[in-house]
Amino acid sequence: MLANRLKIAILIIPIGIGFIVLGGWPYVGLISLMLGVSAWEYWRMFSRGGIFPVPWILIPGVVLLCIARALWGFEYSSLILSGLILVAMTAHIIRAEKGSNHPASDFSATISGLIYLGFIGSYLVSLRNLPGGMWWLLLAIPTVSIGDSGAFFIGRKFGRHPLAPVVSPQKTIEGYWGGVLFSILGGLALACLWGLRFPAIMPIHGLVLGIILGVLTPLGDLGESMLKRQFGVKDTGIIFSGHGGMMDRMDSWLWGAVISYYVVILFF
Repeated sequence: MLANRLKIAILIIPIGIGFIVLGGWPYVGLISLMLGVSAWEYWRMFSRGGIFPVPWILIPGVVLLCIARALWGFEYSSLILSGLILVAMTAHIIRAEKGSNHPASDFSATISGLIYLGFIGSYLVSLRNLPGGMWWLLLAIPTVSIGDSGAFFIGRKFGRHPLAPVVSPQKTIEGYWGGVLFSILGGLALACLWGLRFPAIMPIHGLVLGIILGVLTPLGDLGESMLKRQFGVKDTGIIFSGHGGMMDRMDSWLWGAVISYYVVILFF
């Protein structure tokens, strides 16, 4: 498992960095694809658990929200999301009339997917579109990934005390704090490195983001574990050997993108 994780990481990290640096529509297309695949995995996971979001609203809706964020920022996000919610309710009313057993739960699942994967996920685009966004993104997401890796290795080696035994029994308090430490060190190191090319990023920025992201983004991982545990699913997919599905790979990134966006615009 560890060897597979390393192989996949070595493959996808240069690709991800390349698209971040390239920016523009190639980057938006990649994020739209990743979020769309995540939405499909979300639909499949819920459907296997007996709850049925509407896939023809959920998956295109997530992609539409991402593309709209790239085109207009937040200007039309509320309009598009409101329209999708109304269409979703209409679709689930029709399903209820046709005999759906739990249309209210199905409707809630559709809406939560649109908001979490579509609206929140689109902050990966918003962060890239900030002034100097390439550098902020290259600071934030790798810091999250470094923290994830640190939590994995520290937890594997030294983990003794469960962090959230109901939601994710294998995660440990030792692994969590190891991840926080790695996030801080990684954020500080990356800020020093990127600051050589983009002086607006200073070591204090890496330190602050490292602390905030290290403490908070594991909740994204735990949140997805909560969903998977309810439906008895180990991974959302098998796209990445050793990493699971697309949604498994992006769980902490969603938190990292939205948190970093507001930290940057409000404090940096």
